[in-house]
Amino acid sequence: MLDQFYSHGGWAKIAKLPLISAVGDVWIPLAANVTPANRADNLEVETLLPELPNQPLFALGDQHYNTPEVRQCCRLRSCTLVATKRGKPPHTDAGVEVRRVFHALRSHSIENFNQQFKSIFEGHEQVPTKGIVATRRYLLGAVLVYQLALWYRFEQGLPLRVGLKAFLKAA
Repeated sequence: MLDQFYSHGGWAKIAKLPLISAVGDVWIPLAANVTPANRADNLEVETLLPELPNQPLFALGDQHYNTPEVRQCCRLRSCTLVATKRGKPPHTDAGVEVRRVFHALRSHSIENFNQQFKSIFEGHEQVPTKGIVATRRYLLGAVLVYQLALWYRFEQGLPLRVGLKAFLKAA
C-alpha cells in the first residue's frame, strides 16, 4: 500500500513521505522514504518494494501507480499490482470486481492510517522543521516511533490502535 504525507516549507510543499504499509487490523508502516515534493509517486515503488522483509502477494495503489514500470517492478518481486484503472468509469474488464474490492480495502486502511498518523504527529499542520534533511529526519523518526510504539504495545498485550495517541503523547 503506497501513500504520502506532505511537509511545508514556508508557502510551498517541500517534501513528501511515500509509504508502504500493511493492510490489516493494524496499519504498520513497512517501508518509507522522504522525497522532494515534486518527485513522481510511482518512482518510489522501485526504491521501497525491495526494502520489504517479505515479498507481498499484492501491492495496492491508486491510479498513479498503474504504470508499466510499476507493474514490471512488482513482477520482478513476484507481486501483483492491484491499482485503479485509468480512464473514465465504468470499467467492464474481467478484473473490475477484484480491483473494486481491493480498492475499498486500500482506501479504508490507508485513509484511516493517514488520519491516525497525522493526528499523532500533527501532520495536518506544518512540520516543525525546515529543509529536506531536517524534514526527512523528522518524518522518518516519526515512522520509527510509531513502529516502536506498536511493537511495545503488542509485547505488553495492549490494544494496538486504541489509546495509541495518548500513549505516545505521554511518553
